Amino acid sequence: MKQYFITGCLIGIAAIGNLSAQSPALRVYKMNTLKQAQSFFHYKGKNKQIISGHRGGITKGFPENSIETFENTLKYTEAFYEVDPRMTKDSVVVLLHDATLDRVTTGKGNISDHTFAELQQLRLKDRDGNVTAARIPTLMDAIKWSKGKTILNLDNKGVAFETIAKIIRESGNPLVMLTIHSPEQARFYLDQNPESIFSVHILSKKSFDAYEAAGIPWKNMIAYIGPKFTPENRELLKLLHGKGVMCMISAAPTTDKLTDEAERAGGYRAIFSEGADILESDLPIEVAAAIKKK
Repeated sequence: MKQYFITGCLIGIAAIGNLSAQSPALRVYKMNTLKQAQSFFHYKGKNKQIISGHRGGITKGFPENSIETFENTLKYTEAFYEVDPRMTKDSVVVLLHDATLDRVTTGKGNISDHTFAELQQLRLKDRDGNVTAARIPTLMDAIKWSKGKTILNLDNKGVAFETIAKIIRESGNPLVMLTIHSPEQARFYLDQNPESIFSVHILSKKSFDAYEAAGIPWKNMIAYIGPKFTPENRELLKLLHGKGVMCMISAAPTTDKLTDEAERAGGYRAIFSEGADILESDLPIEVAAAIKKK
């Protein structure tokens, strides 16, 4: 019996070692403060190509805007994530892109018509409509999970800025990026925390001039300049780089839609070669593979 017990233990230890070897470590960002993030996202002329997972990424078996997907992506590549905070009927802020439940959950109707407890009875679906074990996460849980791993970029889906700021303060993790559409929105968050970092929509010279006139610090932001390169945003790229601002192109509505994987990979590489510092994609794992192949 003693021999069987020892043998069993050795087998168990070997099995645990095997599982550890098969589970890749997460590829995390080694930063813990907003000042470190400002330095990381500062354009220096020869920056590392950075990947942003749109809604965390869209992968078979892993639903968008879920902690399970965030973690899965980090097994393959460093990335930060654009996510979508929305409010439930009982004022809990959760992550879900759509205002309705139908497309990505097993439920139906408006998210604002359901309490958080009701939403927890649902399951999230992957990109093909397959039901997964994942549930809708709260923004608070997602921010707490991201600490020491990555950065969440919070899109504006109608949740009051005061509510977002309160959740960030209470989470114990200030390392959160905020999508901003105007200097006034940036100023609100800067009044809360002067070190706040933003993903700013700058799609025209007029918009660039507005941020300059308002005195919003360029060191606090990255700039989204569109879904593809155009003559206008190539000029913006130069202006923003001159201010030390990294520029982001989103492949979600463009290159991600190509049906051929090799063609997508070539498109991702082209976006970076044309000067983008950050590529936002529904397929961050594919983007990472395309860069590695190059």
